[in-house]
Amino acid sequence: MKHRLLALSVLLIFAITLLPSSARADGIIIPDPPICLPPGCSPDLPPLEQLAIRYHHVTVTIQDQVAVTHVDQVFYNPNDWQIEGTYIFPIPQDAVVSNFILWIDGKPVEGQVLDATQARQKYEEIINSLRDPALLEYADRGAVQARIFPIPPQGERRIELEYTQVLRADNGLVKYSYPLNTEKFSVWPLENVTINVDIRSSNESIRAVYSPTHNIDTEILDTGHVIAGYEASNLTPNADFTLFYSIGESEAFHLLTYRDASDLTDPDGFFMLLLAPRPDAAAERMAKDIILVLDHSGSMEGEKFQQAQDALKYILGHLNPEDRFNIVNFSTSVETYARNLRPAQEATDAVEWISRQSAIGSTDINRALLEAAAMSDGEHPTYVIFLTDGLPTKGETDSQKIIDNFARSAPEELRLFAFGVGYDVDTFLLDSLTQEHHGTSTYVLPGDRLDEILSGFYAKISTPVLTNLSLDFGNLNTYDIYPSPLPDLFAGSQIVVTGRYRHSGTTHITLKGQVNGQTQTFKFSEQVFPESSSDAFNSALPRLWATRKIGHLLNQIRLKGPNQENIDQIVRLSIRYGIVTPYTSYLVTEDMPLGAAEQQRIANDQYSTMATAPAEPAYGAPAVDKAAEQGQMAGADSAIAPSENIADVVKIVGARTFVNSNGIWMDTSFDPEKMQTIRVSFLSDDYFALSAARPELAAAFALGSRVIVLSDGIAYEVVDSNETSQPVQIPPTLTPKTGTSIIPGDGTTSTPTSNLPCASGLLAFLPFGMLLCLRRSLLSSPNK
Repeated sequence: MKHRLLALSVLLIFAITLLPSSARADGIIIPDPPICLPPGCSPDLPPLEQLAIRYHHVTVTIQDQVAVTHVDQVFYNPNDWQIEGTYIFPIPQDAVVSNFILWIDGKPVEGQVLDATQARQKYEEIINSLRDPALLEYADRGAVQARIFPIPPQGERRIELEYTQVLRADNGLVKYSYPLNTEKFSVWPLENVTINVDIRSSNESIRAVYSPTHNIDTEILDTGHVIAGYEASNLTPNADFTLFYSIGESEAFHLLTYRDASDLTDPDGFFMLLLAPRPDAAAERMAKDIILVLDHSGSMEGEKFQQAQDALKYILGHLNPEDRFNIVNFSTSVETYARNLRPAQEATDAVEWISRQSAIGSTDINRALLEAAAMSDGEHPTYVIFLTDGLPTKGETDSQKIIDNFARSAPEELRLFAFGVGYDVDTFLLDSLTQEHHGTSTYVLPGDRLDEILSGFYAKISTPVLTNLSLDFGNLNTYDIYPSPLPDLFAGSQIVVTGRYRHSGTTHITLKGQVNGQTQTFKFSEQVFPESSSDAFNSALPRLWATRKIGHLLNQIRLKGPNQENIDQIVRLSIRYGIVTPYTSYLVTEDMPLGAAEQQRIANDQYSTMATAPAEPAYGAPAVDKAAEQGQMAGADSAIAPSENIADVVKIVGARTFVNSNGIWMDTSFDPEKMQTIRVSFLSDDYFALSAARPELAAAFALGSRVIVLSDGIAYEVVDSNETSQPVQIPPTLTPKTGTSIIPGDGTTSTPTSNLPCASGLLAFLPFGMLLCLRRSLLSSPNK
């Protein structure tokens, strides 16, 4: 009898301790083993499998800052046995929520609301029981939980949740967040994730909608109604979804900052400015000149040329009444629609002229661009839309000479936007032209719809409202501001500016620009750049800034050649912020890329390799892919997330990056040659006290049982619980200014709770089968 009890106890403990490494799928799963039959249990328990998530759909309706969020998830049981457990959903941080309603397979169920204190107690019970710290990340959030009925083998459970929250506005900027960060609980990628947000404002106009965490598509239906959407397939979410939208009738000017006072390795702050025109700015349209430069050489023949013609017809059909235009067709020779710029009223005749063109001949890019530059008279802002699918093969063919010729001819008011079609384009030529003339390059890959891309681009720039923008931050010391120079501001659009600041303070920011040749000045007073600002909403700002700077530096190296200073910065930034691309893969290719000395070695090796390597071709698929990726980084509106294939090596926690080295998750700001660690035993009293005192430590500790993380210049090292450590001095507790508030609604009632709930829209499953197995074993024993 004693031997059987001991064997079953060991079996139960063994199954539980296996959980951290193998049992996560948008939740923690402890599966029921098969029911035991006399004379006893088989030692061959099934593997600790996990549920698959069919989809995760979120629909949000925001009416006058009251947000109703509807969550729809389907969990699938791929195992040969049924699973039951508890569903827990974490309350979004800094939210006042009410009216929880929960359905399982379309039937309403009872649930219990846990405030942050109750939720922390539950989380710590799980952490101690399972020896898995993953739930520490949610320790400062409340939660809703409900019992889940058994899911049969190969069966599904559809779980729907709806809750209401009131969103606060700060100087007209409204913030919404949804807890999508289920990365650590989902080994399998989610089949489909969608978030659709419908924003309506009855009394004030919606000026801008922006997400720093996800690439969203937005559609403005009217001044008080905007919809935004995000969709992805086969992915593992690794960041909460954050959305900002601006309401008001004047120009939108919003300052967001992030400065982690506990990070002594990089004490400077980060800022982001969100700029948008007045909602009625389109009514005061600024006249513009559009010059369309179309490659109709023989290589454009067929579908490409037909799509290009359709796109140009769209642009001509959507000119504003006060606009002027002209068209330059080029191949072996250059042909223009008219000698000078023509009024928009002639667009119909120009459409007929385009229809008569055909693709034939070579490619004289130099002469075509010089013709376009000569047409600009400086009276209005001039936008040149240059479309080509090939290399210069006629006239001047040296790319640098073409760049220099155009620079001498183009007036300052001219902006050039290039569209390279296919892989046989000169990326050096196109990117150099657009960077020097305040534009952008777009690469249209085989299979992409050229007409849709070009017409979509024109819709964004059709109505300029402010050109030649500049910012003055007064006495505040700012640096590394991107984009630089600032682009023009268009009706219905927004500009996202990122940068760094050194010293805290309050300053007046001045924005200047031109409207119809006249300078206009906008002053925004009492803008605060704080000494410490670590709002979780803004934790994506450091990586967004770093993404843009790395993209800018990579472009400089590609277009102007390598230099040691730029490579030093790329290596340091890519490691510090976990920005891993084919060209910044040091975190996954180096054994231990941490510390100033090691990073300098990597940078020196990179420079030596690049300086001695032959120049890469500026055309072809690799060149186009590189140019497109670096351009996207330089102009990114959201931070680049680590790809799925490096998720076991690199993880992002708030504004920090961690790399896994020999089983230890290390803060990338840790320098092993200069810093000594303070050891903290896993699951000790000091361990929980530190996580309660500092949220950034709790989030880092959630990575695993071995972690090194910096806070206030101190490197804390979590070691195995059986290793000795000295008592730790606990820093003062940082209490957030605002926190989660829960207002139970009619849809929530209290029910008895289990001892092992989970988090983040999770399923925590209890080992009832093991207990049943133990009971039957006892009953079958001859010594009972």
